[in-house]
Amino acid sequence: MTESDALAQVANLPGVPDAVNDARTAVDRLLGHRILRRRSAEVSTEAALRGARASAALEGSPVTLEELRDMESPADPVVHGALRVSAELGTLAETWRKAPRQVLARLHVLAAADAVDGAELGRPRTSDKPVQDALDLGEPPSPAEAARRLELLSTLLTAPTQAPALVVAAIVHGELLSLRPFGWGDGIVARAAERLTLVARGLDPKSLVAPEVGHAAHADAYADALRSYISGTPAGVTTWIRHCANATADAARDSQAICEAFQRG
Repeated sequence: MTESDALAQVANLPGVPDAVNDARTAVDRLLGHRILRRRSAEVSTEAALRGARASAALEGSPVTLEELRDMESPADPVVHGALRVSAELGTLAETWRKAPRQVLARLHVLAAADAVDGAELGRPRTSDKPVQDALDLGEPPSPAEAARRLELLSTLLTAPTQAPALVVAAIVHGELLSLRPFGWGDGIVARAAERLTLVARGLDPKSLVAPEVGHAAHADAYADALRSYISGTPAGVTTWIRHCANATADAARDSQAICEAFQRG
């Protein structure tokens, strides 16, 4: 680890390594399931649907899996946006490694296409108009400060690090919801970016795990952990990363259950 490897330093905060190892164990157990030799694409599709449902619920648009399966074109822009994002994630991993700002813009276009004026899609906010705050996180940074920190995040993501994928994913998620750079749909974008990081950095290369499912299962803890992260203290950052690790482990177990259901036929 070099002195400039800030993410690796975060990964060594007390309590973080154990939480990360527990999540990796759950993901590895899932990846070893026999059904994935033949049906990994189906598991990934089901996990994506569950992730979209969970992300929409966290934005204040609860919907059941059965309703989602029956919808030809969801009327709710939040639900529709979450579905579009989940459907396209698999095509963005390679670009995410090299050009994260480009991918974030694309994710916002997908998430907000039914809710935001076309001129604002994919563009960070530039005015102080009200910002969507589904999780009651409080006032976001100013547009100028959000833009500055978004550039720093992009630089961090394209620099070498020894930090585990899960730590990087948690920081990406936490920063994006701290900044709320677009003003609408930031939660959908942030959770997609977390999942995309796990795929691009090799923890979940086949996109079988939807951490959104774990976040939604503990929605109150999710919002509280985000507020802890926003505080900027080492303890707050640790609380957030441990929450993300637990959410990922829960999601891996959910996908394990999908595998078991497929195996039973």
